[in-house]
Amino acid sequence: MALHVLEKLAATNPDCEIWWDSSPLIYAGWKAAVLKDAPAAKRAEWEAQLARLFGAGHAAETGEMGFRGVTTNPPLCLQAIQADPAFWADEIRRLAAQSEAGDVEGIYWAIYLDVVRRGAAMIRKVFDVSGGKYGYVSGQVDPRFVSDGARMLEQGLELAAIAPNVMVKIPGSREGYEVIEELTARGIPTNNTTSFTVPQYVACMDAVSRGLERARANGVDLSRWRSVITHMSARLGNVGDLKAQAEARGIALSPEDIIHGELAVLKRAYRYGRERSHPSKMLQCSMRVADSGPGGTASSWHIAKIAGGDFVYTCPPGYIAQLMQAEDRLPPFDAGAIDEDAPAETLEKLMRIPYFRQAYEFDGMKPEEFSRFGAFASTAAEFAAATRKTVDFVAQSVETALRRVA
Repeated sequence: MALHVLEKLAATNPDCEIWWDSSPLIYAGWKAAVLKDAPAAKRAEWEAQLARLFGAGHAAETGEMGFRGVTTNPPLCLQAIQADPAFWADEIRRLAAQSEAGDVEGIYWAIYLDVVRRGAAMIRKVFDVSGGKYGYVSGQVDPRFVSDGARMLEQGLELAAIAPNVMVKIPGSREGYEVIEELTARGIPTNNTTSFTVPQYVACMDAVSRGLERARANGVDLSRWRSVITHMSARLGNVGDLKAQAEARGIALSPEDIIHGELAVLKRAYRYGRERSHPSKMLQCSMRVADSGPGGTASSWHIAKIAGGDFVYTCPPGYIAQLMQAEDRLPPFDAGAIDEDAPAETLEKLMRIPYFRQAYEFDGMKPEEFSRFGAFASTAAEFAAATRKTVDFVAQSVETALRRVA
């Protein structure tokens, strides 16, 4: 049996987890597209690998799947809707016909909850069989409200009420960490998203610790509680201010320097948590593949350089496909990679850049600065734009329904 690239990564640490970074609703269509374009010599092998990672029927019947969890957010919800627009347009029109459904924004939120609900149901058996250890679907509060603690808490409770295997994604803003503490105090599992920096990760761990203390004092059942803290790796180095600040200071950064910096931040937070036996688990996302093309070399340092660690790796469909296409040119994983540090000269260069110091130093930012950090602001804006696009899809469907009635 030929192992998938991600199965080889998982073999470097028995506690690490591979997650699917999209709605389970799109997996079958994505799998079919990948196999359609697969090299003839690889098709049967790939089909077996993708079936092991996630076969909806098998997972629902036995509770077994290679992916141990799923992450979604409003942009990923949009992918699910776009994969079957006719079905979702009908659902939107049905909701619009119900007076209690509310306005377009209310219908949008109902649709998002439905996407999360359907995804959670598809892997619920995995959650049950594992006793609540695996089989979570992360559902995210509306990214347009990253500083509205009351709104995020309200939506977080709505998401948590969908099913016991729904994990609530909360942004890494000051207000977000207040909500994470409150949800934790109620025994609700959380995923800290739009988080990039050591100060954010420490703030999250502190919020989780306070929430757990309150939960235990109040006798809250924590047997099926989990916490993951997301490191949006390539976004830290590529959508924030790192490159602009380096250029303004005459500092030349290679792609390798940038990835070393991204991973130095992650490893610092990872080691901090491990030294304190903190129950939150670091989650790596926004990974990239460097591929020079057929006959050339390929690599994905975002996973290779932390192999051997106890991480969650949540992998989007496009990234998984890239790994599969490059698998024969990827070097084998080294389980000791997690213990390697960035080259001293690279770290010294990066430390001359204020943006990197904000991300790397324990006191690099105060909580009120989190939502103004470059990578946070850019990512939150992107997610908000995708949310508005989904809301507009809802609006168009409602308009179509009204025209038919007229």
